[in-house]
Amino acid sequence: MTDTITERCEAKGLRMTGQRRIIAQVLEDSTDHPDVEELYTRASALDSAISIATVYRTVKLFEEAGILDRLDFGDGRARYEDADRDHHDHLIDLNSGEVIEFVDPEIEALQERIAEKLGYRLKGHKLELYGVPLKKR
Repeated sequence: MTDTITERCEAKGLRMTGQRRIIAQVLEDSTDHPDVEELYTRASALDSAISIATVYRTVKLFEEAGILDRLDFGDGRARYEDADRDHHDHLIDLNSGEVIEFVDPEIEALQERIAEKLGYRLKGHKLELYGVPLKKR
């Protein structure tokens, strides 16, 4: 990732209000996959004038501009992450809802081989694994 979310928004010609800058910063600082409610809680702690409607509109704008990726892990909540992050896959804990990011070179190579075997050159992919812990934590 070379630029901040704010810099990429500006480069795409998006008007960056103070509240949009705060939402962008909250997204930039996130190490998880927040939904709009979580983003609103974090952003409104920094600026109590930010409304949930502003967060919804801003997230939609950023998503449409290709700044954010929308993730759906089957729990009825759209979650978001920076679209310019390094490639990774997700393992979703069905008990807790925790989302674990991982990269596995063997999986990456296998996907390439499968695409090639089927006559394709892989241009991208998303892998989401759903599971439950083998042992209680």
